[in-house]
Amino acid sequence: MRALFTAPMGADFWKLWTASAVTNVGDGITMVAGPLLVTSLTSSPAAVAGAAFAQQLPWLLFALISGAWADRLDRRRLVVAVNLLRAAALATLAVAVTLDNATVPLILAVFFLLGTGETLADTASAAFVPAIVPAASRPRANSLMYANFNVLNQFAAKPLGGWLFVVAAAVPFAVNAVTFAVSAALIATIRAVSPRPAPSASVDPRSPGLRAEIAEGVRWLMRHRLLRTLALTMAVGNVAFCAAFAIFVLHAEQRLGLNEVGYGTLLIAFAAGGFLGTLAAPALIRRFDAAPLLRLGLLIEVALHATLALTRNPLTAAAMIVVFGIHTTVWGVVATTLRQRDVPPAMFGRVTSVYSFLDLGGAALGSLLGGAIAGAYGVVTPYWVAAVAMTLVAAAAWRPLGSATLRTS
Repeated sequence: MRALFTAPMGADFWKLWTASAVTNVGDGITMVAGPLLVTSLTSSPAAVAGAAFAQQLPWLLFALISGAWADRLDRRRLVVAVNLLRAAALATLAVAVTLDNATVPLILAVFFLLGTGETLADTASAAFVPAIVPAASRPRANSLMYANFNVLNQFAAKPLGGWLFVVAAAVPFAVNAVTFAVSAALIATIRAVSPRPAPSASVDPRSPGLRAEIAEGVRWLMRHRLLRTLALTMAVGNVAFCAAFAIFVLHAEQRLGLNEVGYGTLLIAFAAGGFLGTLAAPALIRRFDAAPLLRLGLLIEVALHATLALTRNPLTAAAMIVVFGIHTTVWGVVATTLRQRDVPPAMFGRVTSVYSFLDLGGAALGSLLGGAIAGAYGVVTPYWVAAVAMTLVAAAAWRPLGSATLRTS
């Protein structure tokens, strides 16, 4: 752990990391408090599900457009402005809850605005690390950014969100508003972010248009064999994973014999694995390089689904989930570092947005497929389908991934 924090990454990175840590706490709080607020107003399952969907929908609608805007505008100013707007939206909701004027439509509207802001802020801020951190330190920097999500968002913030909601229903949203304001203030002090990028040479600067800029980003990614392989592998992997885990609560109950507490405890294994992956990723990258880690990750994906299809032992399932959590963080650090190295700065927003679109699109499609498959053929079948799908993906991606390296010649 000490090596992670002693890497020479500069003051600007630590401002960025702190801003990310603060917003991860706030996001985790709202992730818990949002459904609790909806259920305090209505018992409708559609309304509860709608709150989550309202925040996910903008990724499907606006991810590619946000990528183009992130390449057009000053990225630092864009993130600052979006975070202030998100703070205002959450403050409005907190006031409405305090005055007992909150309604389900208002909650859905606020969550949709939060999701829309997320498409812009996350896409633009993805370009910060390669702009402010030396190439040799990026694996450590990316690991630390993943640690914010794994430790703060997944571990610390969720119980805090439930506790704050019990204190007063408006408090979690007020706290999240403050986190966005603090994050905006920190991002505004970063001086090392590259200035507004110039238009790409391959697009006519007289009339590129958003559609042309988006198409250019998609074409660039599709022509890059390694990054294309990573993007498509991630897309199919998310379909397979979400098809299996959309019904995980039923699998835990019917196959593993767990009650609600046991199921909640099992979910902690994902976060525990992610945290261990954060600690291990820099050393693993130094020792084995990118290609072996990416290839091993595909085998772990197959093993996860096959293990859950076969086992009835909760401890076996938990152990495999921890290994999978390690893999997801290591894979994410490797893939992010490769993307930071190879994508031209002026196109980083657009290429990142394609990844986000494939990520969220695969997750949404997988969730729909998983429910349908489980309903027709039982809760084990989605895991077998996912295992077969990832076996085919591993076979197709094995050779292209062999060219992946983070070592300098």
